[in-house]
Amino acid sequence: MSLLERLTDDMKTAMKAGDKDTLGVVRRAIAAMQNARIEKREDLDEQEEIKVIRSIAKQHKESIEQFRAAGREDLATKEEAELEILSTYLPAEMDQAQLEALVDAAIAETGASSMKDMGSVIKIVMAKAQGQAEGGAVSALVKGKLGG
Repeated sequence: MSLLERLTDDMKTAMKAGDKDTLGVVRRAIAAMQNARIEKREDLDEQEEIKVIRSIAKQHKESIEQFRAAGREDLATKEEAELEILSTYLPAEMDQAQLEALVDAAIAETGASSMKDMGSVIKIVMAKAQGQAEGGAVSALVKGKLGG
């Protein structure tokens, strides 16, 4: 079952249960996927669907930070609840040791030695992580390993 099909099933379940919070999050995720599909002009594969959900999750994280900085704990709490719902559609995050092993392997594979090689290392790591690692975490780890 694709992620879009799962979202659609969960939307129906949320409608029947009267769960407005889940329903809103799921509807926004479906709309974002449909927009991405329209932009691409063909159906999304599983990795592209995960990328769309990660993008929405990233927006929620940024909103949480901004609301907390502005002293709006009520809105930050609402965003956290929505982020929690979204996270159920994402694959489990890779632990730090696995991520470091991937980065070390990518550095060895590319022969990277300086910050100029950072992009090629990140590209390999993100491809091998298959949606189980956040781009910011990978970037920070690669930067630390390459001496940036």
